[in-house]
Amino acid sequence: MSKISFASIIVTYRCNARCHMCNTWKYPSKKEEELGVDMYEKLPLMQTVNITGGEPFLRDDLEDLIAVIKKKTKRLVISSNGFFTERILQLFEKHRDIGIRISIEGLPKANDDLRGIRDGFDHGLRTLIGLSHLGIKDIGFGITVSDRNAEDLIELYHLAKMMNLEFATAATHNAFYFHKFDNNFEKPDIAINEFKKLINELLKSDKVKDWFRAYFNYGLINYIKGNPRLLPCEMGLDSFFLDPYGKILPCNVIDDSMGNLKESLFEEIWTSHRAFEIRNAVRNCTKNCWMIGSVSQQMKKNIKIPLSWIIKHKFLKKEICL
Repeated sequence: MSKISFASIIVTYRCNARCHMCNTWKYPSKKEEELGVDMYEKLPLMQTVNITGGEPFLRDDLEDLIAVIKKKTKRLVISSNGFFTERILQLFEKHRDIGIRISIEGLPKANDDLRGIRDGFDHGLRTLIGLSHLGIKDIGFGITVSDRNAEDLIELYHLAKMMNLEFATAATHNAFYFHKFDNNFEKPDIAINEFKKLINELLKSDKVKDWFRAYFNYGLINYIKGNPRLLPCEMGLDSFFLDPYGKILPCNVIDDSMGNLKESLFEEIWTSHRAFEIRNAVRNCTKNCWMIGSVSQQMKKNIKIPLSWIIKHKFLKKEICL
């Protein structure tokens, strides 16, 4: 069986947010139908795991679930809207060796409007401060850029830098996972201009990691412009999504299951003829998504491509253009 580099584990579709760019909250999973903790014992060894939702902290058994998955991976990161500060801090007091990314969709007004949570920015910030006070190392927050929050991008980056936190970015997109098919950029030039500002800031950094982040954000500009991916997609080959019902999926865009963890061993699913067919579908996919889960692995595999871009724009001072 091929080595698993990345897995995104969706532990619930229940969510306390009412996000403008995501309708998952309208289609919550039923608590009694979600995978039990014992099912996660069937997962293989993995390099990196992202625990996501919905809102993961709505699961009462999240701590037990984390204890199981930690044994299966070198790095575990939870994605959360950060609203349940007390629950989050209680978990991280016991599990200080995992990471977290809080979704912050802009400065207070933009964030709360987009997330549909009153005082959501306040809760998210309090959670980040509390985690930092606990001494958790792998902490950060991220923004999904759209027309409605693009102009807050640089301010959020500077906030992250000031707090010495990781800063993640994405561009709004459509997927069955979000039950959303009308996300688009009506004013793409505004978002593109803000991403260019961010790229220039990242290239000024003395951290090599930030230079590669600059390349990733360059790929987001490329995506917004509707161009083909800068790097190939191999989701389903060395990575997968697991939904709350046990279905093994290649990603959050292709709604085809390789099999169900409730019915089969992971190895049987992963090496099945159905899995082979879905990998072929991924190779022929025209969605051109550009998300960190799929891109980071390809940046490592095709290191010469982002490295050449970095040399050109960091050291040779070439203008960023497409």
